[in-house]
Amino acid sequence: MNKVPILLFLITLVPFSLSSSIVKLNINGPIDSITEEYIIDNFEKLKIMEDLSLIIIEIDTPGGLDTSMRTIIKSIMNAPAPVAVYVSPKGARAASAGFFITIAADIASMAPGTNMGAASPVAITGQKIEETMKKKITNDAASYAKSLAKSKKRNLELSEKAVRESKSYTAEECFNNNLIEYIAEDIEDLIAQLEGKEITMMDGEKITLKLRGKPITDIPMSGRQKFLKTITNPNLAYFLLIFGLIGLYLEFTHPGIIIPGVLGGISLLLAFLAFQILPINYVGLLLILLSIGFFIAEIKVQGFGVLGIGGVISFLLGSIILINAPIPEMRPTMSIILTFSLCFGLVILFLTFKVYKAMSQRTETGQEGLTGETGIAKSDIDSHSGKVFIHGEWWNAVSDEKIPAGSRVNILSMKQFTLKVKGLYNQEKE
Repeated sequence: MNKVPILLFLITLVPFSLSSSIVKLNINGPIDSITEEYIIDNFEKLKIMEDLSLIIIEIDTPGGLDTSMRTIIKSIMNAPAPVAVYVSPKGARAASAGFFITIAADIASMAPGTNMGAASPVAITGQKIEETMKKKITNDAASYAKSLAKSKKRNLELSEKAVRESKSYTAEECFNNNLIEYIAEDIEDLIAQLEGKEITMMDGEKITLKLRGKPITDIPMSGRQKFLKTITNPNLAYFLLIFGLIGLYLEFTHPGIIIPGVLGGISLLLAFLAFQILPINYVGLLLILLSIGFFIAEIKVQGFGVLGIGGVISFLLGSIILINAPIPEMRPTMSIILTFSLCFGLVILFLTFKVYKAMSQRTETGQEGLTGETGIAKSDIDSHSGKVFIHGEWWNAVSDEKIPAGSRVNILSMKQFTLKVKGLYNQEKE
């Protein structure tokens, strides 16, 4: 029997088969579909863990997607053990979606020097919401916040103000006004404060926490989730888009190089994968693609200047509105946009100029390369025969007029490897 698959299966269960009754998850950064998957998957796995006493979610977030937030809250409220959300480390925050997640927990705690709140709903694309729709969304979010606070016996008034007035509160304000239960220096301090506390679960079950001496199992994101979280960094996603476009543009204008096309295609696909997770403005994406069309048209019509500049402007405008989320962490920084746009514009304009220059140069070989050139008659030339020396080669030649040997001749055309020439009698014979 092959023992390798069994061994691999057991390794995947190691984090959940330990004697530890305290498990810690981490939310660090914007709350998106990857964060949602990480929390949901692990909560499902924790249902089979024996002797599970406490789940701790350490959080530091500027907010994120409403749909992901609500799914995470559902898992917290139906967890197999009490859930403690801990805003940490010092200087961290639980803003917007993070505020809802914190007040939905069985135990809400914060480190000194942290804050939470500012939970007013906004359009994730940064666009202005129509007034009636804004009222509906705000009322829904405020009701949701009060419902969560009421279920956990927390301050309804401050919860509502965090939504309607975008109020944000320090750890001390939250503690003194019953938004959280504990202020803890670190995880160990939090666990020490929780020892012996009675927690009432959503189904009414009362659980007394016995945590002293219990080890903590920290469960990180999987390799796949870490990879997706990395490429959904807006600055990296934006770079992949630019790199991909340059690679494909280089391949289209210089066929046969292959490597830029391969790398460009992979980068572009990774960028589009990131855009499926990030909130993007499709008008911005279309403007960027339109800029590539301008650059290609610049080559075809050979009108260097106007279309090229139009392409740079289109690309810059598209970049600015491409990822225009209200949360700074979910959009590229303006300095990155300006730098990348400038570099992209210069690279594309340089490549366009080189292609335009190459297309403008007269062919150096073949019939087109000889037409208009000057050679030397090495024999008398008439309408039937003759010899011409040009470009280091001897050619058969004919002429409508008689041309004496040694005269300079101008190449008019070529037919079946025979040149038709005319004499340049103003030139001295050689």
